[in-house]
Amino acid sequence: MQTIKGIPVSPGVVIGRVFALDDERRRIPKRIVPKATIEAEQQRLGSALTGSIEELTAVRAAAEREMGVEAAKIFSFHIGMLADKSLIDPMRRMIADESVSAEYAVYRVFADWSARFRAMSDSAFTTKANDLEDLSARVLKRLIGEHKSRLAELHHEAVVVASDLTPSQAAGFDRRLVVAFATDLGGRTSHTSIVARALGIPAVVGCGDLTRAATDGTPVIVDGDQGLVILDPDAAELERYRAYLEQRRVFKLSLDELAGLPSVTRDGVAIELLGNIEFPEEVDAVIAHGGQGVGLYRTEFLYLTHETEPSEEEQFRAYSECVRRCAGRPLVIRTMDLGADKYTQRQAEQPERNPFLGLRSIRYCLKSLPMFKTQLRALLRASGLGPLKIMFPLVTNIQELRQAKWVVREVMEDLAEEGVAHDPGVPMGMMVEVPSAALMADHFAREVDFFSIGTNDLVQYTLAVDRTNERVASLFCPTHPAVIKLIKDVARVARRRGVPLSCCGESAGDPEYALLLIGLGVRTLSATAGSIPALKRLVRSVTVEECERIARRALSFDSDASVAAHLRDQARRIIPEAFEGRSAEAHA
Repeated sequence: MQTIKGIPVSPGVVIGRVFALDDERRRIPKRIVPKATIEAEQQRLGSALTGSIEELTAVRAAAEREMGVEAAKIFSFHIGMLADKSLIDPMRRMIADESVSAEYAVYRVFADWSARFRAMSDSAFTTKANDLEDLSARVLKRLIGEHKSRLAELHHEAVVVASDLTPSQAAGFDRRLVVAFATDLGGRTSHTSIVARALGIPAVVGCGDLTRAATDGTPVIVDGDQGLVILDPDAAELERYRAYLEQRRVFKLSLDELAGLPSVTRDGVAIELLGNIEFPEEVDAVIAHGGQGVGLYRTEFLYLTHETEPSEEEQFRAYSECVRRCAGRPLVIRTMDLGADKYTQRQAEQPERNPFLGLRSIRYCLKSLPMFKTQLRALLRASGLGPLKIMFPLVTNIQELRQAKWVVREVMEDLAEEGVAHDPGVPMGMMVEVPSAALMADHFAREVDFFSIGTNDLVQYTLAVDRTNERVASLFCPTHPAVIKLIKDVARVARRRGVPLSCCGESAGDPEYALLLIGLGVRTLSATAGSIPALKRLVRSVTVEECERIARRALSFDSDASVAAHLRDQARRIIPEAFEGRSAEAHA
């Protein structure tokens, strides 16, 4: 049994079997395969080599037609390399002697030969090293592409283990079969982690060398509550987790009974509970779990799950579907938060060195006006079908806000001239995600219809911690006193100015943190659908005075660890049943 600690990003516990998913663009881990499958690995290697040779033969023929015989000779060299026994036999021996996957044998042997060529002083050998790397990528693409297609043909439940996953890969999982996933890389608030929570798939990221240790078919426990991946668990561990799953099942049944009850504290204060969504279909889950509407629709997933920019009509269909499903309930749609992601960096002529401090979010929108206006047209057209609010992300100064509002008014004028129905009074608000916005909240309050605190980025920019970097994940702390003081200041401004305030960061879905937010003055919480029942249990179990007392005490601490311990102790006292069965914390 091997227990690997990672970052818990999507709650839940699953007992299943590993499905290892490699990526030809990354370093291939040394994965041991069962002795019984060695022959199959040899056959996979042979098929990949044969297929690559056939592919190169076709490329050579095309090159001869278009560029001449001489130019096509390079492909003849490539074909010869893939048939060279001095290169291929070590791969076969490695599979047989070390019981490794075909992918690893190909990666390792090509890498060794490439290193030898690069060590030679003659520049001609460096060119040969480049050829070897190209061949390695070609063969690996066949092996790994075959492996990925096997995922699409799954007929049994699986726990996907990978070096990393893109949001589109996670969104494309068959939820009936992919029951959990765990990755070497990733952070708590990466887009892939957000997709996992939206889909209700337990997930642990930032596990380091998990792919090196995991083997296809190995029994595994993914504990998305504590951030543990347990490979080949023993009988005692399996029994302990089965007992915990039963306890959680009973607790969930008790929460389900709350769905139709009002979200009101014991002293009669209403706390609005809304849902964070990435896809229109999730609106139904939010309402079924007792949510009162949508507090954050992350529209960037329309872009991140497609290879091309979505058209105005595609966006209009998505937004209007949300309006229809919300049926008059609150609906806050955030304009695209792009720029710090693979989608836009891949498209850029010169990818940014530090995109999180670069052209992202509202900055990206204002620099990409045709794209921004397309989205705004779709949003405003949808506003003619029912109530919605438009929210701008990562606003850092008053000029950005004014310019964004001006672009909206400009698009409204165009629609009016065209006779297209829309809401000319659509409410416009902003995310408070950076210290400058929090500190200038009093000025922003004069120009917005509402505020929404995004704790993911507020923590990142206040503490200078890249929220997608697993190496500094331990420093990403929503309970840091500096973050709490900024939230307190924004809440005070919102209350004084009469500006509605919500919190839609991932922390808002944590009952422990919700205690703090309510105590600081936040009266609207927006979280994933699955988080809403526990939040409602908490709300109905406390008084605002109690929460304010907890918040005052939290503000007196000088470390995030002290704040976190205080909030956890108070939450355990208020809803102890939510923490039962977690004696494993000491075990971990």
